[in-house]
Amino acid sequence: MFGGTLAEVMSLQRDKFPHHRLPWIQTTLSEQVLRLGGKQTEGIFRVSADMDEVNCLKIMLDQWKLPQEPLLDAHTPASLLKLWYRELYEPLIPDSLYAECVTHCESPCIVLSLVDKLPELNKLVLCYLVHFLQMFAKQDVVQMTKMDANNLAMVMAPNCLRCTSSDPCVIFDNARKEMAFMRTLIQHLDTRFIHDEQVF
Repeated sequence: MFGGTLAEVMSLQRDKFPHHRLPWIQTTLSEQVLRLGGKQTEGIFRVSADMDEVNCLKIMLDQWKLPQEPLLDAHTPASLLKLWYRELYEPLIPDSLYAECVTHCESPCIVLSLVDKLPELNKLVLCYLVHFLQMFAKQDVVQMTKMDANNLAMVMAPNCLRCTSSDPCVIFDNARKEMAFMRTLIQHLDTRFIHDEQVF
């Protein structure tokens, strides 16, 4: 479930969830964040969770189970969700598109056209993630969480894009551009079809 490609994750769940078009673990953790009051939790996605809880939840989800006892708070599924994106064998934004993404990070038209270049499964998974983040970027939610589009982009960008250079200067410079790319998605990507089609 963790550390594989998106295609491998979908293959693993085919018998259990043959009609799901999205990874079960992605939608399950996202729903857990909401169920545990993530939209009312200050610092959601930024504050570290209890690592014992995170590891226990990871073990359970690897066995297709959900905890019977309630989790401490929304930080646990939020931390594990970030970890799942980060540990994908291939990043959500493929290396082949990375340079274009950081070059045009603040141009909505080009950023949206790059989303259309993604493999279909990557596009669907990314759109679900952005749709999820857009819920948290609403002003009434931001007042509770203190996590606006800038903050959400800052914590999520490293989990979706991986710098293709090993030069520390390039990595440092690109971190800002990766964040800008994610912020542009949160602010401009039309993800209404995720809700309308119920793709999970």
